[in-house]
Order: sequence, then C-alpha cells, then structure tokens
Amino acid sequence: MSRLRETPSLLDYRPHWAARLGVAPFLPMSPREMGELGWDSCDVILVTGDAYGDHPSFGMAIIGRLLEAQGFRVGIIAQPDWRSTEDFQALGAPNLFFGVTAGNMDAMVNRYTADGRRRSNDAYSPDDQGGRRPDRATIVYSQRLRQAYPGIPIVLGGIEASLRRLAHYDYWSDKVRRSVLLDAKADLLLYGNAERALVDLAHRLAAGEPPTGIRDLRGTAFVDKAPAEGAPDPAEADGVLRLPDWERVRRDPDAHAHMARTIRRETNPYNARTLVQAHGDRDVWVHPPPMPLSTEELDAVYELPYARSPHPAYEGRRIPAWEMIRFSVSIVRGCFGGCAFCSITEHEGQIIQSRSQASILREIDEIRERTEGFTGVISDLGGPSANMYRMGCRDPQAQARCRRMSCLYPSICPNLDTNHEPLIELYRNARQRPGIKKVLVASGVRYDLAIRSKAYVRELVSHHVGGFLKIAPEHTEPGPLAQMLKPGMAAYDRFKALFEDYSRRAGKEQYLIPYFIAAHPGTTDADMLELALWLKRNGFRPNQVQAFLPTPMALATAMYHTGRNPLRPIGSDGGEPVTTAKGLRRRRLHKAFLRYHDPENWPLLRRALREMGREDLIGSSKRHLIPAHQPPGTGDAGEGRRRDPRAGGKGASGKSAGGRRNQEGAPTRRRGQGAGKPASGKGKRPARRSDRRRGRAT
Repeated sequence: MSRLRETPSLLDYRPHWAARLGVAPFLPMSPREMGELGWDSCDVILVTGDAYGDHPSFGMAIIGRLLEAQGFRVGIIAQPDWRSTEDFQALGAPNLFFGVTAGNMDAMVNRYTADGRRRSNDAYSPDDQGGRRPDRATIVYSQRLRQAYPGIPIVLGGIEASLRRLAHYDYWSDKVRRSVLLDAKADLLLYGNAERALVDLAHRLAAGEPPTGIRDLRGTAFVDKAPAEGAPDPAEADGVLRLPDWERVRRDPDAHAHMARTIRRETNPYNARTLVQAHGDRDVWVHPPPMPLSTEELDAVYELPYARSPHPAYEGRRIPAWEMIRFSVSIVRGCFGGCAFCSITEHEGQIIQSRSQASILREIDEIRERTEGFTGVISDLGGPSANMYRMGCRDPQAQARCRRMSCLYPSICPNLDTNHEPLIELYRNARQRPGIKKVLVASGVRYDLAIRSKAYVRELVSHHVGGFLKIAPEHTEPGPLAQMLKPGMAAYDRFKALFEDYSRRAGKEQYLIPYFIAAHPGTTDADMLELALWLKRNGFRPNQVQAFLPTPMALATAMYHTGRNPLRPIGSDGGEPVTTAKGLRRRRLHKAFLRYHDPENWPLLRRALREMGREDLIGSSKRHLIPAHQPPGTGDAGEGRRRDPRAGGKGASGKSAGGRRNQEGAPTRRRGQGAGKPASGKGKRPARRSDRRRGRAT
C-alpha cells in the first residue's frame, strides 16, 4: 500500500478551468438551471436525502460550494424518487463522479424512533413530510446510480456512510452488517469532515487518475482484494492494523467489542493507523482520519458564497431544519467529550477546529443583511458543544501520543486548555454588532467545563440564555454514568448553583433543562428508580424523554449488542460484562420512570415497583413516587406509551384523563415542575418551550 499523501492547503490548489464560469446563485437542480449557467454538463453531481438548503449547516451545501470554489461544476439531486432511475438521470452523467449521502442524518435514525416505530415527519424535507427518503439511503441511491450509469465512479460521504465504513451492529435489523462500501458497490468512501480528501480527489480525477488508483488519501475507505492464502499480507506493514474480520465480529461478541474499542482508540489523526478488515475474499481499508483544518481553511469553508436559503424549487414550502438553523452560526467542529453513546468522535474526531472571531462576526453580519425574517436575534453560537471554542491540548507531544477515549472523563485531562476567555470575548463582540438585539446559546453546554470559569457562566447566564438553558447530565447514578463517560452529579450541582446565583444577580427568572437517557447500557431498573426519585425531589416532570438508540459505531452500541464493556480491554475472559435493557417492555419501563408523573405509565410502574420490593413508593403522600389509584380512562395506552395528544386528553371510555391538560394534551405544570424549579421567585414564569434535544452537548 502506498504511503499516505500529504495534501496541500485547501487554499493552494489551482482552480479547475470551469472557475471562469463564475458562481451559481444556487447549485443547479435541473437542466434548465444548468443551461442558464452556460453549462453543458456537471463535473460532480451530489445526490442527497435532504432537501437542498444552501447554507453551511447542510453538508451538501458545504461540499458543493467547496467544489465550486475549486472550479468544478456541481449539480444537486435532492430526495430523488428511488423507485426508478428517472430522477437520478435528471442532470445527465457527471464528468468526474457522483457523490452520495443519506443527508445530515442517518436515514434509519431519521425514519424510526428508538422503539422502532416509523416517524411521520422529516425535518429535512419540505413541509416536514416523512417518507421522502428510503431506508439505508446511501445503499439505495448508489444502486440506482449503478443501474443508470454503470461506468461512473460513486463516492460515498455523510454521517450514514461515515459510521458504517466498517462492520457495524445495525439496531433496526438486529444484526451485524458488513461495510456499506460493499453493499453500495461504491468506489470510495470519505468519512468525517471530508474537505481535504474531497478536494484532492476531485483534482486528481480531473487530471485523469482512475479512482482505483487513489489509495493514499487520509479520511478515505475503499475495497481491495484480500491476499491469497500464503501470500504476503499488506496489512502487516508498519502503521497498518488488521481488525477481526466481519464474519468473526458477526458471531463473536468479544471480537466485536474489541473492534469497537480499537476503532475509538484509532481516531487521533496524529497517531492513528490504517485499519483493515476482511469481508470474505475482500478487504476494506480505512485510512487514518484527515488532519484538522486550520482556522484559515475553516473560515474559508464557512464564508463560501452560500445563498443562505432553500433552493427556489421549495418556494412556499416549509423546511423545519432550515427554519431551526437559519439564524445560527457554527463556531467549532469536533468534541473531546467522547461520550459512549455519541459517535462524534468516530465521525468528526476529538480535536476542536475553531473559526476566527472575525469570520464569525462577518457571518452574523451576513445573517442580518441577507436572511429573510431576521429580527435581530442570533439563535445560536455553537457546535457539537457550546463551550469548547479555541480549546485543545496544550502539549503537542502529549497530543501526538494520546489515545484517551475522553479528555473529560474520569476527570479533565491536565493537558487540556480550558480557557473560556476567547469565547467570552466572542460573545461580547457578537452582541455588540449593529442590528443585533440578542445572541442566544442553544447548543448544549458542557457544564463540567463551564464550572472551571465563573466568568464564563456569568457571561452566559447574564446575556445569552433565552429563559431556558439545556444541559445533559444524562443520569444521576454512578453505574450508568461510568458507562456513558459522563461526570457525576456534583458537577451538575455546582453549575446549577452558579446558574441560579447569576440569574438572580441579573434579575432574570431562568431555568435549567436537564436531559436524561433511559435504557442506556449499564443502567439497571434500580438506577432508573433512583433517577425518578431524584426528578421528583427536584420538581422535574419531563415532557419529552429520550430512550437510548444504538447508532452505528458508538461504543455504547457495542455494549448493547455484545454485553461487553469496550471501555476496558477485552481479554480472553470477555472483559467486563455490561447489563443492558433490551426488549420493548423493559425499555418502555425505563422511559416510564422518567415520566413517573404520567398516569398512562402508572400501571407499568406499579407492577415494576412490586417486583422490585418497593411497594413503599406507591401511595398518595409526597414521599411516594406514584399513587395507588388510577384516574378513570387512563393507563390503557400501552406500556410506556404516551397517549396521542389529538385524543384531547380522553381515554378509551371518552372520559377525562384526569388533571388539567393544555392544548397539546400534556398535563399543565405547576410552578417548579417540568422545566425545574425557578432560579428566582420573582416575576411570572415564562411560557413552556418545546425542545427536541438538537445541538445539545455530548
């Protein structure tokens, strides 16, 4: 295998000849638009499962505009009808390759709940319409392209392909699937933030190199023939590591857990090795992650000439994901939290890539001048986590050796620079821009980091909270927290005290919104009971709750599937076992503990409490968790299920479900419940806001 290529800066390539044709107002989605631009063909055509919004929060917009800046003509096929090849032929054949992605989300996560029920909506589709992309969209789109254009190279990208680049457990089929490269029959896969690999690949293909000859790019995966029996194995070279093969990890839980542990430990681009995994008579090669973009390069990517709106083809239609982000600004990439249930480390990596303050402020000005409906409020300055801006390892030599799974657990690494001053300065300058009334922080705050800077917490709470601030303790009990790689509740309590103190000083009534996960590996029924008791003691009545969803390549997914703990070495004895809530009844029970206040859950909880020997928690006093009586017309919606709010709060009998209910059918909250106790006793409590856990810290 050839040596890995040192790619130039994104800013140093000589543009392709089509750069002379100028910038498209939108990347074309039809032959008519191509004609208006004076194009006879596209160099690259991107096929995506999302509606096309020309904004840097949408992956296809970034990729398309970046290639355009390199001088390539780029077309978009958004949400094609996969039942035939017709939509895939709309723009003709590209000169270089088709780029295929399921969209900003894995198609299975987008389409199904954690309990396996099909969602009726899709925030990335016009009018929130569900069903506009197929299951396993990356594979389906690639198959249709192969049918339509057998000889055109196909390059996979996006989060679905990225997290399925090797053998992986698939929750929806409950089996270990092989690399998506093989099922899609693609030529290459680009994983993570793929700008470096993508630009180099496009220029090399334009220069005449065949895709089969490009085997030296970081951040890429490809398929090659496995060595014949007795022949030298190229995977034995220095800097290459052979993983257990697909057939073995499919049947051997120990091998699967070992693979998951190895993949996590090989995510540092400064020391990661090439991974090779046999799939029958073929090997899947995965080169180390790409080197992080410099601040100058990242600024250039986010300041490409985006139209900052959905394509005109969607005029008059609502795209919820666009509405959510149109007034927000991404300031960082990456996350060094390393939470076991999250795949950001395996996708983007732990190294924080930050934009310059000047670039961020210029984007705020762009939003003010160009985004329709802007009222002066920036909805978010953030990223995967809100408060990791300009942070990173202060010791380059230590970073080059490091294989820690988390920079924050079990304690914050002494080599981690946790200085919040650059972020405080950014906040202050952002809210002083002309025409800016308020700058909110909606991305999740890592409170274990924040408590290291009282000045940051004061700045955040005094100026950048819109009434509610979401944070993610995820659990209260040491057992599940250890498997999640999350801090204990002592850090939460310290942050809460600071939040309430600075809210009072600012004369504001503001609330913390803590999020918790049910049914995470390592969580027992007793753990969930203790969490429910904590919620009741602290006056929380969660409305929306989250059950653990085993997504591809996450460490917690390996725990769920194998019953082993990949956070520890997997020895011949199988390593440390992990208990996991499996089956709908037990998973619904864990969710029911989070919504202990919902009468629909009381029959299930009473049964569980009796089985646990905790009948002392059934009764009508404050020390009890749930009452012994059942309101008429409730408790018949199924175990752990919430009643359809369209039923108007009535049960099967048509009688009232009991208690006051709001217009959405959810119980109305008393003061101190739902969003938590007030930080201040003054003033009228703000209206309830719905929150869908987007952008929270992990």
